[in-house]
Amino acid sequence: MTNNASSPDRKNPTANPISDILANRWSPYGFADRSVSDEDLRSVFEAARWAPSCYGDEPWYYIVARREDRDEFARLLSCLMEANQVWARHAPVLALGVARTTFAHNNKPNRHALHDLGQSSAHLTFEAEARGLKVHQMAGLNPSKAKQTYGVPDNCEVVTALAIGYAGDGADLPDEMRARDHRERARRPLSETVFIGAWGRLHPIINE
Repeated sequence: MTNNASSPDRKNPTANPISDILANRWSPYGFADRSVSDEDLRSVFEAARWAPSCYGDEPWYYIVARREDRDEFARLLSCLMEANQVWARHAPVLALGVARTTFAHNNKPNRHALHDLGQSSAHLTFEAEARGLKVHQMAGLNPSKAKQTYGVPDNCEVVTALAIGYAGDGADLPDEMRARDHRERARRPLSETVFIGAWGRLHPIINE
């Protein structure tokens, strides 16, 4: 059995102070063999519900499976790429993130739908972090299989998958994959990200 007592401490080495919820967020491959309560699961999706969206359209949807429900869990797991199935099968909760690509009020294309689904999933992730949970979002899935499996409407796109649970020691994973949970974390510096006046021109607030 995997537990979260020896899961790695992965506080992000930020260059500037940020909230602990953000600084402590990371995406584990190893998950503890521990269920997520109904209360916590409802709350993370409630957080997702309150994300901002273009025109308040709320184009996000989630298809959720818990490991306790073996058939449903296996069904959703089968929509992931094989490399992700290796570790995601140990997570207590899996979800698919779906974006409706047309506006509800006029049925016109919504080019912001993927952005808004991302915001919703970010809200979900931060609420999970506040509750001691971790979320690992994945692009490695088979969208067409997921769409067929769940009867997703034509104007909706299966965009991403999420594993939700408690970080564990990854003892049930291959060595190479377990090592990913211990590798040094880094991000591109703000000096290459925040501009003024023209592309690539450093904004003066950045002093890195």
